[in-house]
Amino acid sequence: MNALSIVIITFNEQENLARCIDSVREVADEVVVVDSFSTDKTEVIAKAKGARFMQHKFDGHIEQKNFAKEQARHDWVLSIDADEMLSDELRQSILEAKKNWEADGYTMNRLNFYCGQPVKTCGWYPDTKLRLWNRTKGEWTGTNPHDKFELVKGSALKHLAGDLLHNTYPTHQSFLAQREKFARISALHLQSNSLFFLLIKMLLSAPFKFLRNYIFKLGFTDGSTGFTICYHQSREVFLKYFYAIQLKDGQ
Repeated sequence: MNALSIVIITFNEQENLARCIDSVREVADEVVVVDSFSTDKTEVIAKAKGARFMQHKFDGHIEQKNFAKEQARHDWVLSIDADEMLSDELRQSILEAKKNWEADGYTMNRLNFYCGQPVKTCGWYPDTKLRLWNRTKGEWTGTNPHDKFELVKGSALKHLAGDLLHNTYPTHQSFLAQREKFARISALHLQSNSLFFLLIKMLLSAPFKFLRNYIFKLGFTDGSTGFTICYHQSREVFLKYFYAIQLKDGQ
């Protein structure tokens, strides 16, 4: 069977890391943890679970993930976040794919959880991700904090059955904190745009985001949970342009 490296970037992930590593153990030929100087027990847990642990300065999600993929000993890499884990079906799909790689990269659906409950509305599912690939065929790109892996032109893709389970927001407060964090990071990359562009996007994109996810992506079918998610998703959009305008005014 072909070899597969599992690569995980971490910062203060003591609550999630053990569960993540346990979920990939059956498919992994090695587990690599690249940590940005955690202050909790992340290092202890990683080493106790048999991972190869190293620390590297965090300059952004894209930069850290590109560094991490180069630390793998094998060309085939599964990149997984510490708050994610493989479902049983996805684990079996990966084991089958390992027998004979038939593509350059493999996509999978990600199922996001809010306060312990899976959410398939609000634009959160299938949330398809390209996470399993030959590292010689691509790299992480995008705009921080929203990274994505891109294969070189002409690469072959296949889709795997099963879900990547994402325990993204265990509490409402963690959800709010992430929205605020992402809005501020995004603002740094938006501030170079014109004031007119930022104002128009702030006024129009936020309500569009809410309507799309609450109505057309069926967020209303999840009751108060759906409304909460859609409202704060749209608020994040508003805030990233608002903060970009503030940064522009402060220049």
